[in-house]
Amino acid sequence: MNRHSRTRTAAAAVALASTTALALGACSTTKTSGPGAVGSSGGSKGPIKIGLVTKTDSNPYFVKLRESAKAEAQKNGDTLIALAGKFDGDNAGQVTAIENLVQQGVKGILITPSNSAGVLGAIKKAQDAGVIVIALDTATTPPDAVAATYATNNEQAGKLLGQYVKARMGSTKPQIVAMDLDPSASVGIQRHNGFLEGMGLPLKTPDIIGSALTQGDQTKAQAAMENLLQRVGGQVNVVYNINEPAARGAYQALKEKGIADKVIVGAIDGGCAGVQNVKDGQFVATVMQFPKKMAEDGVKAVVEYAKSGTKPSGFIDTGATLITDKPVPGVESKDTTWGAANCWG
Repeated sequence: MNRHSRTRTAAAAVALASTTALALGACSTTKTSGPGAVGSSGGSKGPIKIGLVTKTDSNPYFVKLRESAKAEAQKNGDTLIALAGKFDGDNAGQVTAIENLVQQGVKGILITPSNSAGVLGAIKKAQDAGVIVIALDTATTPPDAVAATYATNNEQAGKLLGQYVKARMGSTKPQIVAMDLDPSASVGIQRHNGFLEGMGLPLKTPDIIGSALTQGDQTKAQAAMENLLQRVGGQVNVVYNINEPAARGAYQALKEKGIADKVIVGAIDGGCAGVQNVKDGQFVATVMQFPKKMAEDGVKAVVEYAKSGTKPSGFIDTGATLITDKPVPGVESKDTTWGAANCWG
C-alpha cells in the first residue's frame, strides 16, 4: 500500500470512529426510565406526568385531595393521572395502580397508602424505575420507604381531640366506644393512640368498652355502632371516630337509639359537612386537616424533582386545627365560622 493509500485509510478510520462515538452518545441521552434516566436525575423538559393513588375515589377527603392535585398540576400544563383502591384497605388495588402509573411513564407518584407496609414492594419497584414516590396523608411503615411524607401529624390531631373531650367530661368517668379504621393503616393507629394520650389514658385502657373497624365508612360505622349499642347502650358516654363519615354513622345509630344527647361524639377531618355537624351540635368538635395543602405541596415536589433532581425528605406537617363552638380553657380552637371559611369538600 502506497503512502497516499495509507493516508486515505487512516482518515476513513478516524471518521468512522467519530461517527460511532456520536451515535453512542446520542443513545445514552435518550433513556427515559430506570436508574440513570433523565427523569431520575432531573432535567426534564415539557409537560410532566404525575401519578396519584388514593385509598378510595369516593371519600370526600380524597376527592378534595385529587381535585387539588389536578388543579396544581394543570397550572403549568402538567398532567395528573389519578387512580385509587376500591375501598379503604384495598392494598392489592393500590399495588396495581402503582404498577400502572410506572408503565404510563410518570415522573413521580403521590400515594395515600391503605396498608402502610403492604405497598412497600410496589413502591420499591417504582423507585428502581426512576420514579420518586411521596406519601400524602398517611405515612408508610417505615416512613423512610418514600422520599417524604406530606401529612397531618395524626397523633397530634388525635391528641387535640382527646384533650378537648377530657375537658368537656370534667370529673365524669369516660366510657368510650372507638370507631377505628384498620390496624394496617398507620393513620388509624396514630389517631387512636393520640386520642387516648389526650384523654390521659393508657393504650390498653378498660375505659374503652367497645370498638369496631369502620374503614372510615359511614354505613359500616352505623351498622357497627348499632351492634355495639345492643351490648353497651346504657354505658357509653364518649364516641371517638377515625373520621367524619364514621362519626356521622355513629351519631345516626345513637340518635335512633334515643341517646345521642347523652353522648359526646368527636371526629377528625375538617370537611365542610363535618364543620356543619359541629355547628348543628351533632359533634362536639372535629379536627381540621388540610388536604389541599398536602396535594399542592406534593405536586410541587414532584415537578421540582423532574426539573432539577432535588428530592424532598422527611415528614412535613401540613397542620391540624380543632373546630368547636364551645371552647375550653387550655385547648386552642377555632369556631365553625372560621371552619366554614377554611374547610374542604
